[in-house]
Amino acid sequence: MNTEETHDLSGNTYKKGRGAQLNPRNKFLKNERIKEHIEAIDDWSEPNPQTVYLEDHAKGIVNKVDSPDVGMWYSMNPYQGCEHGCIYCYARNSFEYWGWSAGIDFETKITVKKNAPELLRKFLLNPKWECVPISLSGNTDCYQPAERKYKLTRQLLEVCNEFNQPVGMITKNAGMLRDKDLLQEMASKKLISILVSITTFNEDLRRVMEPRTTTAIQRLRLIKELSEAGVRMGVMLGPMIPGLNDHEMQRIMKAASEHGATFSAYTFIRLNGAIQLIFHDWLYKNFPDRADKVWHLIEHSHNGKVNDSRWGVRMRGEGPVAEIVRQQFKKYNKLYDLNAERWELDCSQFRRPGEQGRLF
Repeated sequence: MNTEETHDLSGNTYKKGRGAQLNPRNKFLKNERIKEHIEAIDDWSEPNPQTVYLEDHAKGIVNKVDSPDVGMWYSMNPYQGCEHGCIYCYARNSFEYWGWSAGIDFETKITVKKNAPELLRKFLLNPKWECVPISLSGNTDCYQPAERKYKLTRQLLEVCNEFNQPVGMITKNAGMLRDKDLLQEMASKKLISILVSITTFNEDLRRVMEPRTTTAIQRLRLIKELSEAGVRMGVMLGPMIPGLNDHEMQRIMKAASEHGATFSAYTFIRLNGAIQLIFHDWLYKNFPDRADKVWHLIEHSHNGKVNDSRWGVRMRGEGPVAEIVRQQFKKYNKLYDLNAERWELDCSQFRRPGEQGRLF
């Protein structure tokens, strides 16, 4: 596995600290530049691995989720693109709508919605809004490194707390602890539920698969501290990748339970759109000894392909390998009491400033 800067057979430098190692073609662009020969003398600049923040004034912040198998009704994302650089991230494909690539661009060009708190306030003030939980974030991680500078996630939570608007969250960054005070207050009103994503305890794997995320140990600390503060905490095992991290499922679920998690979820790897090319390139560069095996196991779990778009099947897979993962999850979920409680966010407390409360 490559953990130092090296050169592959094409002469390209392996970019440490980045998941994707290339910028695949954007299917929405008619014109593009390509580098045909390494020795060419043309004026050419390689994709810049340095992160840049592009501040934007968005037109909206809350989006309706139409997918029936993701467990959310609405989502809001203060950032587009994600510096975490997780190689498997499904959000990469959405970056093509912005005119960039789902590869290195996704990790280095972070769009910051500076007016997100104002947009959320305006949205919640709309008398047509009938309160249901909103997911933060449903796309890119709302606690990625940009949050330390911009604090947009905290401001969104402050607005939700003011309105008693319930929120479901998912992250893989222990930076969430900066907002412990606010999360604890919302938890006391049953307005918050959090999933922490843990995919591996293997640090060598994490450094190349999720290069700019916090360690699994830090994520367990996040679960422990917030659960002790009264926040409902869960663990997300996603995605499970056969031949890479699927054997860690029991260890992850056991550790999460011991640190205070009370519920769990998982997804099975699927490589839709441009992610197929990005993941394939990454897999063969980092794990040449087992790349063929991993790739074929993924194919065998999606009817001969590496992606399946059918609702209810796409994030679970099918066939013997996917079934083993499903059975393991079911077994350890019961063993470690990660589905022991039925718990729902409270929408009945929602109010707009100046209202006396809601009557039913």
